[in-house]
Amino acid sequence: MKVGFIGLGRMGEAMARRLLAASHDLAVFNRSPEKACGLEAAGANVMSSVAQTARHGEAVFTMLSDDAALADVAEQPGGLLQSLPKGSIHICAGTHGVGIIRKLAHAHRDAGQALVAAPMLGRPDFVAAGQAGMVVAGPAKSLARCAPLFAAIARRTFEAGEHPTAAAAIKIANNFVLGCAIEAMGEGFSLVRKYGVVPQVFYDVMTDGMFAAPAYKVYGKIIVEESYAQVGQMATLGLKDANLALAAGEAVGVPLPSGNVWRDRLIGAVAQGDGDKDWAVMALEQARASGLA
Repeated sequence: MKVGFIGLGRMGEAMARRLLAASHDLAVFNRSPEKACGLEAAGANVMSSVAQTARHGEAVFTMLSDDAALADVAEQPGGLLQSLPKGSIHICAGTHGVGIIRKLAHAHRDAGQALVAAPMLGRPDFVAAGQAGMVVAGPAKSLARCAPLFAAIARRTFEAGEHPTAAAAIKIANNFVLGCAIEAMGEGFSLVRKYGVVPQVFYDVMTDGMFAAPAYKVYGKIIVEESYAQVGQMATLGLKDANLALAAGEAVGVPLPSGNVWRDRLIGAVAQGDGDKDWAVMALEQARASGLA
C-alpha cells in the first residue's frame, strides 16, 4: 500500500520501520530532514514537504508531539487539509486532545477526506519489536482499508467505533491510569526506602504478585535502576498527557483527583530540570519530596 508518514521522532521512526518491513511503499517527511536518513537507507522515499507526502498514496500517518504541531501540519497552506486527495485518509497516531480530533474529523469530512485516530499503546521499543497495541476509530470503510497498515505496526488493534474522538479518549484514559500507576510506585519505593529496604526487594515482591504486568515491570525497573536517561516518553510529554486528561475530564464533568497528583509531580520534575528524562522520573521527584534525594 502506498502511504505517507509525517513525524519521525522515536515513536514515528519505529512505526515507519515496521511499515517498510511489511513492504509498504512509504514516503516520509520530518521538519528536521536528518531524522529521515536512516529510513531512506531502509527504502523510504524522503519528501520535501507535507503536501508532497500527502499526495504520495492512499493514506498518511502523523505522529506529532502535541496539538499545536498537529494543527500546523493539517491546517497550514499546503497542509493535509489542502493536499490530501479526496477519498484519502489521515491516520492520526499521536496522543492528542479530544477537541482537536473532533475538529479535524469534521474538517477532513468537509474536504472529502477521512480521519482515523490511531494512537499507539506502548513505548517506542515495544513498537519496534511489534509488541505494542493500537486503538483505532474512524469511518468503517477507512478502518478496513487501513487494516494492513495497522497489522504491520501493532500486535493487536482495538477498534473503538466510527468516531475518532473515542480512540483519543481511550488513549488519554490509558495514559492517565499508567501515569498514576508510576506515581503510586514512586510513593511506594520512597516509603520502603525510608525503612531501609533495598528497592530491588520491593520490586521483586511487587512484580511477582498482583503487579506482574509489563507496565509495573518496565517502569519499576527504571525506578530501581534510576535509569531515567533512557527515555521512552519524556516528562514534558507526560505533563502534556496529564493536562489532556484533566481537560478531557473537565469537559464532561468527570473529576480526576489522582490526575492532579500525577500532574503536580511532573511539574515538579520539569521544574528540577528533568523535563527531557523519562516520565518515570516523577519517582525521583517523589524521592526528593521524601528527603531521599
